[in-house]
Amino acid sequence: MNTARRPLLAAALSLAGAPFAPRGAGAQPLAADGTGATLRLVERLLRLDEDGLDPRHYAIPDTALAAADAAAWRLALHRSASLALMDLLGGRVRELPNRPDLRRDVAAVGMDRWLAGLAASPDPAGVIDRAALLPPHAAALKAELLAQKQIARRGQGATIPGDATIEPGSVDAARIPALRARLSVEDPVLAAAPDAGARYDSVLEAAVRRWQAHQGLDVDGRVGRISIALLNRPLSARVDQVRVAMDMARARMPEGAERRIDVNVPDYSLQVLEDGRELLGMAVIVGRRDRATPMLRVRMTSLQFNPPWGVPERNAREDLLPRFRRDPQAMIDKGFRVFGMVDGVRQEIDPRTIDWSAVNPQRIPYFIRQDAGDFSALGRIKFIMPNNDDIYLHDTPDRHLFRRPDRAFSSGCIRLERPNDLMALLLDGMPGWDLPRALRAIEARTTSGVQLRRQLPVLLRYDTVMVEAGGRVRIRPDIYELDAAYARAMAAARPLQVAAR
Repeated sequence: MNTARRPLLAAALSLAGAPFAPRGAGAQPLAADGTGATLRLVERLLRLDEDGLDPRHYAIPDTALAAADAAAWRLALHRSASLALMDLLGGRVRELPNRPDLRRDVAAVGMDRWLAGLAASPDPAGVIDRAALLPPHAAALKAELLAQKQIARRGQGATIPGDATIEPGSVDAARIPALRARLSVEDPVLAAAPDAGARYDSVLEAAVRRWQAHQGLDVDGRVGRISIALLNRPLSARVDQVRVAMDMARARMPEGAERRIDVNVPDYSLQVLEDGRELLGMAVIVGRRDRATPMLRVRMTSLQFNPPWGVPERNAREDLLPRFRRDPQAMIDKGFRVFGMVDGVRQEIDPRTIDWSAVNPQRIPYFIRQDAGDFSALGRIKFIMPNNDDIYLHDTPDRHLFRRPDRAFSSGCIRLERPNDLMALLLDGMPGWDLPRALRAIEARTTSGVQLRRQLPVLLRYDTVMVEAGGRVRIRPDIYELDAAYARAMAAARPLQVAAR
């Protein structure tokens, strides 16, 4: 709080005279002089930005009101503190469209109990402090928010031009000084080191490796397209990501002890969890930015071996039509078949007989299917979880893509690094089924399937900020800008209301 305002506030409080808490059972005086606890509360509310909230949203009353109308000032301060407490406990954003991964259990927080405690406490600022640290990892996230704000205050640093990979040991009079200037903003070791000019020296490489480790990227010292895009992002975006993570954690409903499949989309990772333990973990490939994987809560019901792929219209239009135009025989060799209506009956058509250059991309009059096989986009296994978006988990022949640190390449469905391991876990305990039988079904090269006896819940969620063992915070890219949308929702004005209690 501005120390210049203290004498005015103290004088106003001495005129007000009354404690913050309403008189009655449980009410206590604020402090010996009647002002200390209220001073601390005002200061604490003005520091709500430390908790990822904007103090301006809570209409903290000006101290001039305390001298003019003490009762009105106390009522306004109570209202401000109550609103802040409700957001700290229940989250400022309670729900968002198309985000079933966001579930809160505000009832479990005991909001009435907290609000009553705030009104009766001799130290209401302490109540705010305790509420702010209630969610899991709140202290680590609060420290990370402070660190990201400090980095952002130093300035963005230079923008790195181009997107070609910058290799250790290379020389570039424009890009390497820009890389050094950008990393120096958040790496004090590099900032204090001698400037090597246009050469990508070992000191700069060490700083790049530290940054890559913090970002969850491959730690190889090579600064490629993805790294350059991340480095050129506004530093304020990372501040907002931590603010969003703090708000998402408030009153977040626990997922429970039941065995489940958990896919963190922006982390490109899948876990099978049970009672807090990880039974299986693997990398995944998710939808690219223009074909985002939706967040879902569903159940996995069945497996399909050697699945055919009925190509969605968008994929046919944007991905396959250009390939049919170039070489229809190559598409036949990869198992693609084309069907159309002939005399009112759907029939297969030889792709080589179609003038693909004359086909309107906006209205393809054919249905395209890819048969099961070595080239199938779905690989050898499809994990079915019924939903309105036709999203499923599946194998893939493109194994090399799992080595990439960024894995947003699919058309929305989720490709698995180790599908056989997930299949074995799902079949475990099913009478008549085990991994060898499933592998035989795959080797038969005919389409077949099995209903799962234990239909596991599947959660597709969006968490870009993760707290790891030891309190280390890792921030992943906001690939679909859902954090940015959440931050905008946090900034939206809301009516100042406190239910009568």
